[in-house]
Amino acid sequence: MSVRIDGEKSGEVPGQSHGVRRIVRGPRPEAVPSLVAGACTFVGVLDIAAGVFPRFRHSRMHRLVEVLPGAFGPFAAALSLSAGVLLLLLAHGLRRRKRRAWRAAVILLPAGAVAQFVYRHSVIGVLLSAALLLPLLRHRDEFAALPDPRSRWRALANFVLMGAGSLGLGLVIVSVHTNRMVGDPSVSDRIEHVLYGLFGFEGPVDYTGDTSWTVGFSLGALGLLTAVTTIYLAFRPEHPAARLTEEDEARLRALLERHGTRDSLGHFALRRDKAVVFSPSGKAAVTYRVVSGVMLASGDPIGDVEAWPGAIERFMDEAKAHSWTPAVMGCSETGGEVWTRETGLDALELGDEAVVDVKDFSLTGRAMRNVRQMVKRIERAGYETRVRRIRDLSEGELERIRRAAEDWRGTDTERGFSMALGRIGDPSDGDCLIATAHKPDAAQGPYGDLKAILHFVPWGSDGVSLDLMRRDRSADPGMNELLIVAALQAAPRLGIARVSLNFAMFRSALARGEKIGAGPVLRAWRGLLVFLSRWFQIESLYKFNAKFQPRWEPRFVVYASSRDLPRIGLAAMQAEGFVNLALPRLLRRSAPVRRPCAHTVAERGVRAA
Repeated sequence: MSVRIDGEKSGEVPGQSHGVRRIVRGPRPEAVPSLVAGACTFVGVLDIAAGVFPRFRHSRMHRLVEVLPGAFGPFAAALSLSAGVLLLLLAHGLRRRKRRAWRAAVILLPAGAVAQFVYRHSVIGVLLSAALLLPLLRHRDEFAALPDPRSRWRALANFVLMGAGSLGLGLVIVSVHTNRMVGDPSVSDRIEHVLYGLFGFEGPVDYTGDTSWTVGFSLGALGLLTAVTTIYLAFRPEHPAARLTEEDEARLRALLERHGTRDSLGHFALRRDKAVVFSPSGKAAVTYRVVSGVMLASGDPIGDVEAWPGAIERFMDEAKAHSWTPAVMGCSETGGEVWTRETGLDALELGDEAVVDVKDFSLTGRAMRNVRQMVKRIERAGYETRVRRIRDLSEGELERIRRAAEDWRGTDTERGFSMALGRIGDPSDGDCLIATAHKPDAAQGPYGDLKAILHFVPWGSDGVSLDLMRRDRSADPGMNELLIVAALQAAPRLGIARVSLNFAMFRSALARGEKIGAGPVLRAWRGLLVFLSRWFQIESLYKFNAKFQPRWEPRFVVYASSRDLPRIGLAAMQAEGFVNLALPRLLRRSAPVRRPCAHTVAERGVRAA
């Protein structure tokens, strides 16, 4: 359900009014960049077609294409092909209002006009180039977006993608001239001819007439284009993603000390692979990471709720300056109210967070029978639990816990972003809570009698939020339940009144869909979620959380437009570590920055939004 949460009156503190939910459209993108990008795409496709298909080059449509930038002189096929590919690449940057793409277009169009006049004496080509250049110059202020964070791996990605595209396009170029081929070359011969041609050499395929020159220049142009773009990306200056500085972290900790009780995800803003923007007063902040052009924030803004609008405005200004797509993952209902009210964005209910009030928790009663029986069985097997603050652990034990958590991770890639901290035992995180399971009578392993770990981060002064779960694969099932119960039972002596557990995606749909009287649409939606749970553990997370009889707090994703949701979803999966687009490990220049973990229920406990 796409909702805009309204209803706040002037002077009210956000969150005190429940408001009315209604569907609201996000802001529409600027028309000029989209139109210019569409024109570049159209011209690029026509230039590629003119350079590839011989019939098209002699059709009436070619008379129009000839006067477009990129098709001039005796080398029309090769130049048209190169210009078409460049224009297609340029269109994406123009659509995102990138300043460098605008500069490239402003240079390309006059160059095309001069070339047409020199090679073809085409006044029409000059006029058409000027006509395309005019809106770019007139609306130059629309193209002011700064470059994205980037790294060297994009050069390798460009080489692979451009190389594959050049190979495929080269096969088309070689194969469309069948009426002028000498003999009947095989597919392997044609592939060999393309590979030779990309490097500027003659291949095994022969043609009659001047077709060999046309094919040779076209393949050479593709190879040169691949080489030039790869070299440019490899040697341009790096602009890596921002990291949280020590000063920024100190300011965030000060805000959390005063206002950290409001949001259970507040402490996760201290991840050091995030950037931050502060409100003008410095009383509020929004942390984020840029992933694939999406400016991804998580949770609510940090700090005084009255200063949230200033931090949100700075966030939106930063997104506009770089032409990033703004999005927020896992904000609360209060946060959704402020985000949608201040920005005109939409909100979509993503799922529910399980929160257990310590004073209401008890193992007695029929509802807790399964958990009670599992905990008793594990305790009879000889397991013991310890629940302590990080600052109370010795350095030796803390190092042993760190190594165990690293080795017990179930995947090669660390997971987590919105609900994971990414570190254990940092000196600045002394208030974090650690629950460990031990089996003293068992054979001692590399980590002694340690068998399982739960790590919690502070939630204000009287709460904690689950960060990660890890366990020894050889340990008995039920370690997660054992340690959660141990943490809840130890909470009163530690001054903890509430514990935030896992996040359950689409929890309300699963709960309503299994009740009697659920409609066919809701049942079908639940059936799809159950099917997807085979890979994403949607249903199992909900059932695991429900064991502890929590109260459910809804969480939302905030976005600009419905068509941005697939892109935001992919960016969120990249941030959480479910989709990995980084370089292969052997090609990385240094060790990767590990992301924190969002863990499976049976083995690690998932906290991924």
